[in-house]
Amino acid sequence: MRTRSVILEVVSGPLYVVIVLASLWVLLRGHNEPGGGFIGGLVASSSSVLWAVARGSEAARRRLPLGSPLRLAAAGVALAGLSGVPAWWQGQAYLTHWWGALSVGDTALPVSTVLLFDLGVYLCVWGALAGYALALLALGESTEATEGGES
Repeated sequence: MRTRSVILEVVSGPLYVVIVLASLWVLLRGHNEPGGGFIGGLVASSSSVLWAVARGSEAARRRLPLGSPLRLAAAGVALAGLSGVPAWWQGQAYLTHWWGALSVGDTALPVSTVLLFDLGVYLCVWGALAGYALALLALGESTEATEGGES
């Protein structure tokens, strides 16, 4: 039988949000300083592990964006792959990053496909590592359920 930690369950909610926000900060910071999609994804996957330890691996799986680690990782790979298409359409080499500007009122907002690529890596790493960690934690949960049922 899994022992329940009420304190961990209560603290995991706000801490989950803080960890995901920190991972997004690391993702966005990575263009000019160390960080980016890979490290941000590592930090985000730790939020899923925290949720799984506090509330179970199935609850953590449901809490993931897109509801599944496989879908999250696949969406990340697709987004990273699509980030190379704009340059390819312009006759440049695939994955040559495109820089442009969006007009927002009187202001031009600089955008690039680099952010799409990093976001894809972020989602892929989060999905892959969270899926692996949740599967390992689920093994421990099923072992505990089996041991608890035999006594």
